[in-house]
Amino acid sequence: QVQLVESGGGLVQAGGPLRLSCAASVRTFSTYDMGWFRQSPGKEREFVAAVTWTVGYTSYADSVKGRFTISRDNAKNTVYLQMNSLKPEDTAVYYCAAGGLGLSPNDRQYDYWGQGTQVTVSS
Repeated sequence: QVQLVESGGGLVQAGGPLRLSCAASVRTFSTYDMGWFRQSPGKEREFVAAVTWTVGYTSYADSVKGRFTISRDNAKNTVYLQMNSLKPEDTAVYYCAAGGLGLSPNDRQYDYWGQGTQVTVSS
């Protein structure tokens, strides 16, 4: 069983940065592909970014490419999402997920989910 706990959400002004963290309580964290997703009210959950367990290949949604960076520290069992140049449309609950297939943007291919952390970007 993998437990994921997100942190780092909050209120930020447009154009500002925010870094999300996701801590995993599993010894085999380094073998899981990891992803970040987000969901806004009235919208479906959408893919944000993913990172593979080996080598650290990454993938991003077009809407965040060039602004967000996903990374992982296997020694700390943690995956990060550095968000820069935030926009009001980035406002959402952000979830991390474990177990995806490579850099899959399909949320159905992830086995474990955190509880989410709210990110609100004011204009």
